[in-house]
Amino acid sequence: MRSHIFRLFMLGFLFAAVPQHVRAEKTGPVDDIRSTISMQLEAFQRDDWAGAFAYASPVLQRIFGSPERFRDMVLGGYRAVYRPQQVVFRDFDSSGPRPVQIVFFIGPDGLAYLAAYEMEQQPDGSWRIAGVQMISAEAKSA
Repeated sequence: MRSHIFRLFMLGFLFAAVPQHVRAEKTGPVDDIRSTISMQLEAFQRDDWAGAFAYASPVLQRIFGSPERFRDMVLGGYRAVYRPQQVVFRDFDSSGPRPVQIVFFIGPDGLAYLAAYEMEQQPDGSWRIAGVQMISAEAKSA
């Protein structure tokens, strides 16, 4: 029992000795990216279109020009992200030029969707959504 406690103590000590920036690099940007996506989804829930628009990349903001035009796009083709019944973060891929976070949704229509969120890191280190590709599934969720 003592050796088990000693090993746990030493493991904790060694982990604490690793500088914070080294530990953060191991997990990468996944938590920050998921937080950005979650905050945009929360803004949709509040119908806070200016807030949701703020999580779009500068290029998307220039393309849409205003939160109202952004809202029209979301309501026209992305209802699953506007009022999802369920949201589950899935795979994260950092192998390409921009990281991609896959998110599983059950939309308000009861259908399953996968969304590929392409992310872009800003000069200040924050993450913005640079594009979303939706793929719908044929089956309704139970």
